[in-house]
Amino acid sequence: MNDAIELTWVRLSWALGLMAIAVGVSAWQQLGLEMKLGIATLRTILQLLLVGYFLALAFSLQNPWFVLAIVLVMVSIAAFVARNRISRKVPYILPLTGGVLLFTTAFTLAYVNLLVVRPEPWFNPQYLIPLAGILLGNAMSAAAIAGERLVSRLNNSQVEIETHLSMGASPRQATRGYRIEAMQAGLIPILNAMTVVGIVKLPGIITGQLISGEDPLNAALYQMLILFMLAFTDLLSTLLITQGIYNQFFNSAEQLVRH
Repeated sequence: MNDAIELTWVRLSWALGLMAIAVGVSAWQQLGLEMKLGIATLRTILQLLLVGYFLALAFSLQNPWFVLAIVLVMVSIAAFVARNRISRKVPYILPLTGGVLLFTTAFTLAYVNLLVVRPEPWFNPQYLIPLAGILLGNAMSAAAIAGERLVSRLNNSQVEIETHLSMGASPRQATRGYRIEAMQAGLIPILNAMTVVGIVKLPGIITGQLISGEDPLNAALYQMLILFMLAFTDLLSTLLITQGIYNQFFNSAEQLVRH
């Protein structure tokens, strides 16, 4: 395979021309997105440069504690983002989202590291950090979608739920449909991605590997692994987040509590 073409700062500056054109189109069409596009571009540059330097440091140090510290920071940020998208009114939602994301990511990474990839050493940042990042990003989105949907449905269906409770249904029975609906909503993105992968679009992982000169078949196999990891992690995350939220909507007397 050919070596990857290295992007210089001069070449990358030309890529900024795309964003300049986008800002111009927004101004031309009076979309009002010029400031948002500018801020998004600046954040992209700063955040990815910061990530690049941190990853270079992690790769050079090969220190397990430094690698785990990076992953924990990523988990914390993901938990805050998911909490904000779900609801700040639900008690203990931040530790709930943090615990769910940490558990599901750690479990999936342990499984894949031990049985599939088997890197040496086990904390090899070349594998651990990128895999943790893509898992956290998708699990965060799936948990946020499912959690927000469930909170909204429980708050807006108080009469229906209390009617079921008055007729002898348990809280679990009265909310089962809402929990299933929330989980299904959280899994829509990954299921759609798996349905069209390789046909409608090439995901970022396989595209990046192809550009970097990897064997196409090996790149496809890694993309399969990533999608299987994401599907499992998203399912487990939506299951745990909906269960945790559901538990906080009922008191010890099995009465619905609105948040």
